[in-house]
Amino acid sequence: MQEQQKHITSLLQACKNGDQPAQFEIYKLYYKAMYNTAIRIVKDSFEAEDVMQEAFLNAFTKLDSFKGEVTFGAWLKRIVINRCLTQIKKNSRLEEVKLEVVDGKLSDEDDEIDIDDKMDYSSLKAKEIINVIGNLKENYRNALTLSLIEGYDNEEIAEIMKITDENCRTTISRAKNKLRKLLSDSIVLN
Repeated sequence: MQEQQKHITSLLQACKNGDQPAQFEIYKLYYKAMYNTAIRIVKDSFEAEDVMQEAFLNAFTKLDSFKGEVTFGAWLKRIVINRCLTQIKKNSRLEEVKLEVVDGKLSDEDDEIDIDDKMDYSSLKAKEIINVIGNLKENYRNALTLSLIEGYDNEEIAEIMKITDENCRTTISRAKNKLRKLLSDSIVLN
C-alpha cells in the first residue's frame, strides 16, 4: 500500500510539472471511482462523465492547493461531489415546475412516515436498494448517497450540502424513513 502511495505521490509531482502522461495515469487510477460517485449523485451517465472530466481538469489546475492532509483520492472525490452538486443546482434552475409542486404547495406529507422496523430487508439486493435511493427526491438522495455510500459523517455532509448540522441530521433521518417505506412497499409488492 505504501508503494502505491509513493507512486501516486511521484505521479502528482509530475502532474504539477505539466506531465501529460502522468496526468493520464492518475486519471486511469481514479476514473472509475470518481465516475461512480458522480453517477450516484447526478443520475445521468453523460452528465456524470462531464462533471467528472471537469473535476479532473479542476484538480490538475489546482494541484498546488493539495496539501496531502487527506489522500489524493479523497481530495479528488470532494471536488467531484462539489461539481455534482453545482451541476444539480444549475439544472434545477432550468426546471420549470417540479413534480412535487401541486396547487402551489410542496407535497411533503410523506415526510412523517410510520415505519414498521420489524421488516425483513435481507431479501433485497444492493442494486435494488441503490435503485430505490435513486428514486428519492434530490436532497434525500444526495444526503443518503453521501452518508451511506460515500461514508461522510453528518458534519461533512452539512458542509458539502451547505446546510446546518441540525438540518442535515433531519434530512438524513427523513431520507432513511422514506427509504424504509419504499423498500417495505417493494417487499410487500413482491
